[in-house]
Amino acid sequence: MIWESLKLSLLVVGVATVIVSIVGIAAAFLLAKRDFHGKELLDAVLTLPLVLPPTVTGYYLVVLLGRRGLIGEFIYDLTGWAITFTWQAAVIAATVMALPLMVKAARAAIESVNPQYEIASYTLGKSEMETFWRITLPLARRGILAGIILSFARALGEFGATLMLAGNIPGITQTMPLAIYEATVAGEDRRAQALALILTLISIAAVYLTNKLSRSRIYG
Repeated sequence: MIWESLKLSLLVVGVATVIVSIVGIAAAFLLAKRDFHGKELLDAVLTLPLVLPPTVTGYYLVVLLGRRGLIGEFIYDLTGWAITFTWQAAVIAATVMALPLMVKAARAAIESVNPQYEIASYTLGKSEMETFWRITLPLARRGILAGIILSFARALGEFGATLMLAGNIPGITQTMPLAIYEATVAGEDRRAQALALILTLISIAAVYLTNKLSRSRIYG
């Protein structure tokens, strides 16, 4: 059961981290480099999962993606597939909960890039997209990598929103935090301790790597 939960968690977190990285960098670039109406509102919406209780975020996800939800009902009528109580639902919950950390870290990293380098690139005839890939992204890479690592750790530890949207089905949606909860309730202390230790070690490694990247960014 431990390895089953671990494998499912790694699958969910792996997919979620890829999505968070792509969406987070795009959103961070938009917030860092563009001025538009509703910018602060967009930033507030993206930050909400960071400050709301996870169960509240999970509730909103159910309202949107549940079988009778605003989006979920349309998908079900069109395809016959319900998002809830699937491993994909766990991916969505983990993505939504981890995205704010990625956006905050990536935005700070992008904003820290000296604009003179970007201006020099433009004067040499490079497009904004070329400048982003060849100048902005490489210079901001340490902060962005730190955001990816933190997002990975946050997604791995996600519990509340996952429980609301995906449920706690062994072998299907039971990630490691859910398995810890079930083991604790069932009085399976050894199993709960083993799962908690694995999550703790991964989290320590994530924080250590993030700190190293942050120090490297500051000093060099």
